[in-house]
Amino acid sequence: MEIDPVPISSCSKENQKIYQEWFNHADADGDGRITGSDATKFFAMANLPREDLKKVWAVADSKRQGYLGFKEFIIAMQLVSLAQDGHPITQDVLTNYHDVENLKPPAMEGLDAKLAKTHKHKELETSGSSKLQLSTSNSWFSSKSTKKVPLSSVTSIIDGLKRLYIKKLKPLEVTYRFNDFVSPLLTNSDFDAKPMVMLLGQYSTGKTTFIKHLLKTSYPGAHIGPEPTTDRFVVVMSGPDERSIPGNTVAVHADMPFSGLTNFGTAFLSKFECSQLPHPLLEHITFVDTPGVLSGEKQRTQRAYDFTGVTSWFAAKCDLILLLFDPHKLDISDEFKRVIASLRGHDDKIRVVLNKADQIDTQQLMRVYGALMWSLGKVLNTPEVMRVYIGSFNDKPVDDAFTGPIGKELFEMEQEDLLSDLKDIPKKACDRRINEFVKRARAAKIHAYIISHLKNEMPSMIGKAKTQQRLIDNLDTEFDKVQKEHHLPPGDFPNVEQFRETLSGYSIDKFERLKPKMLQAVDDMLGYDIPNLLKNFRNPYD
Repeated sequence: MEIDPVPISSCSKENQKIYQEWFNHADADGDGRITGSDATKFFAMANLPREDLKKVWAVADSKRQGYLGFKEFIIAMQLVSLAQDGHPITQDVLTNYHDVENLKPPAMEGLDAKLAKTHKHKELETSGSSKLQLSTSNSWFSSKSTKKVPLSSVTSIIDGLKRLYIKKLKPLEVTYRFNDFVSPLLTNSDFDAKPMVMLLGQYSTGKTTFIKHLLKTSYPGAHIGPEPTTDRFVVVMSGPDERSIPGNTVAVHADMPFSGLTNFGTAFLSKFECSQLPHPLLEHITFVDTPGVLSGEKQRTQRAYDFTGVTSWFAAKCDLILLLFDPHKLDISDEFKRVIASLRGHDDKIRVVLNKADQIDTQQLMRVYGALMWSLGKVLNTPEVMRVYIGSFNDKPVDDAFTGPIGKELFEMEQEDLLSDLKDIPKKACDRRINEFVKRARAAKIHAYIISHLKNEMPSMIGKAKTQQRLIDNLDTEFDKVQKEHHLPPGDFPNVEQFRETLSGYSIDKFERLKPKMLQAVDDMLGYDIPNLLKNFRNPYD
């Protein structure tokens, strides 16, 4: 089954040249993006009803970035052409059109005259003094699309979040050491990263095969077998050619969002790598393949790094977390319980997959499903029933001899449901980024309240060491005090044991007291700035 995460459309080279000229003309700021204000001016030349243009923008900007890149601009122009021919604008209208590649460009009233004027202006410029002309070698390196967007010029929701983070949230995080206790400080690459999907499960539950099934090809470093074959964390992402990059190199790469993994040390980085290959799906989604979760005290103590901590770090960055189970491995080991517990706070991202279900018949499948739900109910500690997808994600066709006609139909429906979940990831990436940003801001506020409360409990002169130990020992009681004093939700507080472990390495007396102005800035950001940002970059025709 193929995944087409966003409307992708082919286009002839001749039409691409035309659209490139149009794109450069419409791009008022020269930053390689068509913003809402750019679009309203340019699309008006199509003489289409406002309702049609609203639909065109909604389909082209399916990721809700608040702007159109060149690919999205081509899609928008092809949709405008179809709308002018009387076709209704829907999400799949380009997919169903018989000859998209040779679809003629739309009629844009007055555009030819404007382009001719621009060409004439450029000719006058180039006919001036030779001293003002760029050398040929310089012109190779100057490109409109590579111009960097200044921080003050916000042209998308993500740009706006970057600016808000630097101006309002980061100062609070730095002051109260949020990066040491909860999560490393964010960088530009964290905001610009593609959506990520992490696969977790015990060994031989089909995690690597699942990724190969979606890509329809293998990737560098992929090993498959009945024994624990994947012994490292492998990030599978888009790249110009097929290659593996060692973990230490990946962690210091400025364009990759993995710098925070340096906190887990060289022992982990030696078990981490990035696998790159050119693939259309990887242009929209990055996959994280993980080592099989093991059981038993021996395997737990032999891990040279904090496995649970690493999975928790990736869980915060990922857009979707798939827990894979095998019908013959339904037991949830101690380490797997700790891993699932570390996913607390990310419940909305978790999906459970009962993989390799073609290895059992329909009657056994019913019993296995019940047993899995019973096991998960004990571990997840939630009254809500977790959605479990049933399927067999490999390159083999579903065998009727094992499943019968009802089983085959069930498999196909379940696989379609899971794949539609994956298709929605790029479209919902921007919403997810906002959701995670707001979640982080609230966590930073609570962290500031906790640290400042502990600071206030410290004596000014003598008995500091004794008081600090008392506060650390009774940390859960201090959390209750903070929660009641500021009327905060108890579910938003950090894990007491982890907080206690980190706090023991600090002198509480050295922390800052509460700074109301910083907290007010974050409150203003949540109450006014982010809603205004979303308002400015919604569909320009709303």
